[in-house]
Amino acid sequence: MLALTRKKGESLVINNNVEITVLEVRGEQVKIGISAPKEVPIYRKEVYTQIQDENTAASSVEGLEALKNLL
Repeated sequence: MLALTRKKGESLVINNNVEITVLEVRGEQVKIGISAPKEVPIYRKEVYTQIQDENTAASSVEGLEALKNLL
């Protein structure tokens, strides 16, 4: 993991097309802004993990059986 120090208003660039800017620092919270092309999905990690879990469950044998029962 790369750890960087940034101040309010400062940015970093990932892969030449994603820019992350520190918008506000308030106590232990940091508000960031992300500029990226529309085709780049951006998720909070807890949402991403939930999506991955749901995809895994849907592709399981039980998920396939449930789908067959619907048809």
